Amino acid sequence: MSFETLGLMPELLHAIADQGYTEATPIQLKAIPPVLARHDIMGCAQTGTGKTAGFALPILQMLAPQQSSSPSPARHPIRALILTPTRELAAQVEESVRAYGKYLALRSTVVFGGVDIDPQIKVLRGGVEILVATPGRLLDHVHQKTVNLSRVEILVLDEADRMLDMGFMPDIKRILALLPQQRQNLMFSATFSDEIKRLAGQILRSPVMVEVARRNAPTELVTHQMYEVEAERKRALLTHLIKSRDMRQVLVFVRMKRDANRLMRELVRDGVAATAIHSDRTQGERMQALEDFKQGTVNVLVATDIAARGLDIELLPYVINYELPHVAEDYIHRIGRTGRAGSKGEAISLVCADEHRMLDDIERELKSKLERLPLPELARGRPSGSSSGAHHAPPRHASAHTPAHSKPHPKPPAAALPGG
Repeated sequence: MSFETLGLMPELLHAIADQGYTEATPIQLKAIPPVLARHDIMGCAQTGTGKTAGFALPILQMLAPQQSSSPSPARHPIRALILTPTRELAAQVEESVRAYGKYLALRSTVVFGGVDIDPQIKVLRGGVEILVATPGRLLDHVHQKTVNLSRVEILVLDEADRMLDMGFMPDIKRILALLPQQRQNLMFSATFSDEIKRLAGQILRSPVMVEVARRNAPTELVTHQMYEVEAERKRALLTHLIKSRDMRQVLVFVRMKRDANRLMRELVRDGVAATAIHSDRTQGERMQALEDFKQGTVNVLVATDIAARGLDIELLPYVINYELPHVAEDYIHRIGRTGRAGSKGEAISLVCADEHRMLDDIERELKSKLERLPLPELARGRPSGSSSGAHHAPPRHASAHTPAHSKPHPKPPAAALPGG
């Protein structure tokens, strides 16, 4: 169904068309009408369903009648507050808000920790109607008196289950105490656990329930394949797959952050444009790595499960499990980043003898077997050089100037799914 049927204003429809979107996703069809009708919402949807646009578009429409082109900060009070659990997700949500609101005079910004607070203060003092924030950094601004939340009309809790998992409940309660009692509340979660039900009961008033796709349902558009390969031959196989199939955008998972760095360096030596994202990299480095990957400057992003949480990469064609996760559910989270918005995706796992127990757990979770693929000739037998699996590779002494990525790569195709 098209966005025109949802009663959105021409400025929003123009921005949606600019993004190349034509059909609304199920979560958008279910969420946008009740949000526009000023109902509280309890949305159960995972990243990749288009839920960001499901709340961003109606918020922009509801705030638009009072938009102002005046430069005065007083004419731009914070009217919508969107809380997210991670910096990466916060940045992605605000990027979507800006894209959809490009033809409106509404202002937005994002604040999160791990970066200098002063530039954020400068923007906030200039006035914004829509603020996307992580809870901790928002409270930093509250303590510095650089935000005024007394005129917030709409509160969004995005990925509320992860906020609970990450221990943000005390911060959220402090923030709630600063908001007007009369407001619209929108809460989104990938799960609907007892804890989420309790939180919803505390915050939401007669909410409309919006639910799409069961928890951890792997999309039918994703093919699940695997190679049985010796650990020492994994990197040679990975490089061969990327080069021989001309893979342009590949998310590669390892279990440990030290292995992410090592594998990234080895891929670069193999002539593959690669970068890495993990918890030891600075916030600036992580944001740059993600941007390079999304823009096609590099075509391989090596990530750990923790660092990749909250990443929303639209139209991602390939996920490769260089190492299987210890927990089968993490496999579902990993491969859930591909096969979205009607696009096909491939999940390829490189499985060595030590990982067969993990493979059994994953296949039980999927209720199906991964397709076994024959090994290319180069990945058979003993390694001829130093090619090695990430967790078996000998230590390497990288130069302090080792680049995070190599030469530019052509930009991948445009995305086709609004929001995360």
